[in-house]
Amino acid sequence: MSLTLTLSGTGGAQLVPAFGCSCAACERARNHPHYRRKPCSAVVKFNDAVTLLDAGIPDLMDHWLPGEFQQFLLTHYHMDHVQGLFPLRWGVGDKIPVYGPPDEQGCDDLFKHPGILDFSHTLEPFVGFTLQALRITPLPLNHSKLTFGYLFETPHSRVAWLCDTAGLPEKTLKFLANNKPQVIVIDCSHEPRAETPKNHCDFNTVIELNKHMGCPRVILTHISHQFDCWLMDNALPQGFEAGFDGMVIRVD
Repeated sequence: MSLTLTLSGTGGAQLVPAFGCSCAACERARNHPHYRRKPCSAVVKFNDAVTLLDAGIPDLMDHWLPGEFQQFLLTHYHMDHVQGLFPLRWGVGDKIPVYGPPDEQGCDDLFKHPGILDFSHTLEPFVGFTLQALRITPLPLNHSKLTFGYLFETPHSRVAWLCDTAGLPEKTLKFLANNKPQVIVIDCSHEPRAETPKNHCDFNTVIELNKHMGCPRVILTHISHQFDCWLMDNALPQGFEAGFDGMVIRVD
């Protein structure tokens, strides 16, 4: 069976449209819901197992019933990646495993009052593990909080999820060059800039990174309204595409 990622959100913490902004991208998103961007997140499906990759969508529990997914896999504990957990934790029923980086601070009081969430599944960089036959390797990223990307592997496919990050650590870049994914979904918050911004990639940085990784299909996510404005007037080169909320990525 194919590995499937559905992009449930492709925006940053600011979202698109941004509150109070009247730029062309924000006005387009207000008029056409297809162009709206929720907090960056995805749904990973392999065989019959479903993993929710980050939990930044506030009304998360309105979209899923108990038993429809097996676990959460978190990149980091910034609010725009975990805020959906705050009401969900007070539900009733079986514990839900939450896998993520070894960040002792976490976010607010999630660790002190976890409710039905089980945060004991702490991951280590480059130490692979398996969830329902899907092989996953945590990859360190460059961000203001301890953050992991992930390489998802099946017997026939590899997909890398690299968000939130500004460039990539050398060890992560080498690992991906040696374990080439067929698809990379990567943070690209900004239009092309002369230097890599703090915390998030611009498009020039993504292009340079892929010269080392050699991935044939690069999907951009964590997109800001400023980058959306740039995309309205500029075409992406071959092999690069802008993700959108609801986008389905199948890798056989």
